[in-house]
Amino acid sequence: MMQVLLVALGGAAGSVARYSVGIAATRWLGLAFPWGTLAVNILGSLAIGVLAARTGADDATRLLLGVGFLGGFTTFSAFSLETMRLLEQQPAQAMLYVAASLLLGVGACWLGLFLGRT
Repeated sequence: MMQVLLVALGGAAGSVARYSVGIAATRWLGLAFPWGTLAVNILGSLAIGVLAARTGADDATRLLLGVGFLGGFTTFSAFSLETMRLLEQQPAQAMLYVAASLLLGVGACWLGLFLGRT
């Protein structure tokens, strides 16, 4: 139960941080480009890289910060770390993962929009 609580607390804080970055980016840079999303994706990827490099991080820290906070802040950070781990061991699978994530993810969004509008 403690693991679930750590993920929930981190996720709540990460979601609020994501919202705050989005609001700030819109105020500073406008709505013509998704600056807030780009910012959280880059910041989250940097943060998960630092967290993963510190292999001594205990399970509670990983759950609170990695799964919870960064999961609420941006799931792109997990995608980035998974891609890097695949690149280190299986570059072809990494490229397949990136292509499939992009094409299938955008395709699924298109389908969802289509279904939701009909």
